[in-house]
Amino acid sequence: MPGKTAQQFLEMEDIKQGVIVLKNKAVRGVVMVSSLNFALKSEDEQNATIFQFQNFLNSLDFFVEIVIQSRKLNITAYLDKLKALEEKQESELLQYQTADYRKFIADLIAGGQVLSKTFYVVVPFALIEIPGMEAGKTKVPKKEEVLDLTEERFQRAKSQLWQRMEFVVLGLRRCGLQCMPLNTPELLELFWSLYHPEEAETGYYPEIPPELTQ
Repeated sequence: MPGKTAQQFLEMEDIKQGVIVLKNKAVRGVVMVSSLNFALKSEDEQNATIFQFQNFLNSLDFFVEIVIQSRKLNITAYLDKLKALEEKQESELLQYQTADYRKFIADLIAGGQVLSKTFYVVVPFALIEIPGMEAGKTKVPKKEEVLDLTEERFQRAKSQLWQRMEFVVLGLRRCGLQCMPLNTPELLELFWSLYHPEEAETGYYPEIPPELTQ
């Protein structure tokens, strides 16, 4: 019996036009969100941020999922660049300062792993939410029944999904956060890195065929 591929265990069926299509034909969009150094803000600024975020959550009439990705940061290449820069320095003082800085960075990370955190908001939309989709049905569809995702339905679902994503982006920007919806190549790289953490740590990503970037 042939082994199953990783794709068979995933809930995703396809990624196209910046949209994740699940096996149940629901769609998802992903917004990457910047971090905020909350502790460095004044008490008034902290309260204002909390109030804005509270308003944002209360304004939602659909659920969202907040995902935090922690990734081990490999700075070996950065240390190698510092070493090469140190050797090229013509000034003895600059050479000493570069070496001292490289040692400082190496000592800083010697005590443990350096992690980078990335924040995402996953925005959903289901075909059944498209106006008129329920028209003509004589019964409530069974849970296991899956609606067909025709091109026309996909475009309508994508339009509704983008409206939700724009709403999320606007609300988060009011909280002082920077937001960027991920396109198809960025989504492919994100999911590839989740299942290939060691390669992603070194900065390697596979080349994405042009037909998959649409």
